[in-house]
Amino acid sequence: MSSTAATDTHCPYCALQCGMALRPAPGAPGGLDVVERTAFEVNRGALCGKGRTAPHVLAAGTRLTGPLVRRERSGELEPAGWDEALDRVAAGLRGVRERYGPDAVGVFGGGGLTNEKAYTLGKFTRLVLGSSQIDYNGRFCMSSAAAAGTRAFGLDRGLPFPLADIPRTGCVILVGSNPAETMPPALRYFTELRENGGTLIVVDPRRTRTAEQADLHLAPRPGTDLALALGLLHLVVAEGRTDEEYIAARTTGWEEARAAAMAHWPELVERVTGVPVPELRAAVRMFCAPEAAMVLTARGPEQQSKGTDTVGAWINLCLATGRAGRPLSGYGCLTGQGNGQGGREHGQKADQLPGYRMLADAADREHVARVWGVDPGVLPGPGRSAYELLDALGRDTPDGVRALLLMASNPVVSAPRAAHVEERMRALDFLAVCDVVLSESAGLADVVLPVTQWAEETGTLTNLEGRVLLRRKAVEPPPGCRSDLAVLNALAARLGWEKGFPVDPEEVFEELRRASAGGRADYSGITYRRIAREDGVFWPCPEPPAGEAAAPHPGTPRLFLDRFATPDGRARFAPVAHRPAAEEPSAEYPVLLTTGRVLAQYQSGAQTRGVDELNAAAPGPFVQVHPRLAERIGAAEGDRLAVVSRRGRAVAPARISRDIRPDTVFMPFHWPGEGRVNTVTNPALDPTSRMPEFKVCAVRVELAGEAAPDGAGPR
Repeated sequence: MSSTAATDTHCPYCALQCGMALRPAPGAPGGLDVVERTAFEVNRGALCGKGRTAPHVLAAGTRLTGPLVRRERSGELEPAGWDEALDRVAAGLRGVRERYGPDAVGVFGGGGLTNEKAYTLGKFTRLVLGSSQIDYNGRFCMSSAAAAGTRAFGLDRGLPFPLADIPRTGCVILVGSNPAETMPPALRYFTELRENGGTLIVVDPRRTRTAEQADLHLAPRPGTDLALALGLLHLVVAEGRTDEEYIAARTTGWEEARAAAMAHWPELVERVTGVPVPELRAAVRMFCAPEAAMVLTARGPEQQSKGTDTVGAWINLCLATGRAGRPLSGYGCLTGQGNGQGGREHGQKADQLPGYRMLADAADREHVARVWGVDPGVLPGPGRSAYELLDALGRDTPDGVRALLLMASNPVVSAPRAAHVEERMRALDFLAVCDVVLSESAGLADVVLPVTQWAEETGTLTNLEGRVLLRRKAVEPPPGCRSDLAVLNALAARLGWEKGFPVDPEEVFEELRRASAGGRADYSGITYRRIAREDGVFWPCPEPPAGEAAAPHPGTPRLFLDRFATPDGRARFAPVAHRPAAEEPSAEYPVLLTTGRVLAQYQSGAQTRGVDELNAAAPGPFVQVHPRLAERIGAAEGDRLAVVSRRGRAVAPARISRDIRPDTVFMPFHWPGEGRVNTVTNPALDPTSRMPEFKVCAVRVELAGEAAPDGAGPR
């Protein structure tokens, strides 16, 4: 690259993976300027504030630039050389494994890791460590949608169609999503939908910036999205709006699902959700009137202890009206993290192998074992899900996890019941963290390894459409930083595996292609060169059989047009019924808490909180309360409020607004300290997806008074 040439690449944050270019700019933060890349069709050059300021996190004052080791004499993290740091990590993992067995060593990954890193991390855990104990923070992102999509369609891909289809459909129901703040460049798709004559229905207990754009805003009580979806399906049946020909030709299980929906009549649904019957009827008319329509879900309905069934009920609505597997129609999930899609496809999820193969399937194990050059019996079985893994840390029990390798995640802030998770992490015999910044979780480590980040390395990611993209290296990293692949290579060598863990990402991707071949997420027909040429390739994209002169597979922008990915090609209805949240309001905890994000911060905030411009826009947490609730507790704008649950207490200034239900409060989750809302949230798990119930728990709200220590319970 010349001194002035711009490098085409992608934003390091959300699952849009917006296209951008980076130009060397001596003196600029991180030494780079961000340049618009209008040719990339997902964002057409548009970027949010996080994308525009992304190079700031590359700056030496913000990020780690050398390894840190906790010294026995001081108890503090102090600078160390790479050999010492790697030796300490290898010794810590080896010692625990030899004393307690391989499953006493856990690995926790991240949805921001490239496909190559996610693949290598899963391989490292199962081969080098011999452990089943691996999961990642993507379990907290869209696992309920993945489970429901797999159950209904036989395959999970966030969007089974390109974003470009959204403006061309007739109606979109957007459930529990606020793209105006979480992925702003995507909002234009919904704006264009309305400009083209389509309608937008937003389901959210808050009147968000996205809800302000809607033709109809439904504001259900948190935790009642399942009842709402069932009530809409009841009306579809009662009003004769089902597509019986489609149901007969392309689905199974309709009779049971219909019977379940008919038990949720409109007046009952109004009592449960708080959404008036006329609004329910209006939503059904708007959704059923056009020839094509879509339902898109996000964290709102998914981060619940019944998230899989809730998403399944919205899928039922699509199937009953013939709105799946047809042009410009379908169900989709707006994935959150940058590689939330690819990150779970290739092996860092507790039950999965590369290519969306399953550890419990003998044929899948045999295929991957052959690529890895090992006997299938060497591979451990499925492990614990994310929260269950975190809950097992440091436990003095036969199945306790005594050592943890943490990569690209900050569970001290992002996990539910966070004070408990922090306590468990402190109880570990050994903790090693690979990260680009000294996050709150890294601050607890015995060893911190500083790794390269997005602009300093090349690798692939898969965006929310299933489009495999190439993020290119634009600048050299600081001398004290190494790539995650180099770290895993060095640790594998120290633990007896001299081969099988390449440092070159393209070499890793070539192996990933072979491991995914024939799997549900088949990348075998995708190469670095092809991604660069086509600016992204949609999976599944199988390679033509050896010896055949067939043209390359074109990739699959639109799934299910001919058949679904089930054995019989039919979609499956889910016979689901509404049930309460795991924790309902009581006399002691009479209010519902829901959580989410704000425009200027991202996830646990570990990176964005290091950017002055973003901090100026969103300097800290807040408690959004309705004026009626504020009056009841005697709170004024800006007063410190304590939000107290059975698990603990979070404190932040009041933000009084009529844009939220009177029975509900909202807090964003980007901050540590006394404003850490995940101290309060409920780790109750969905029985299928193992998703925690971030989006609803019972709390009381009171004037805070003197600040409580971080993580302390109610006074």
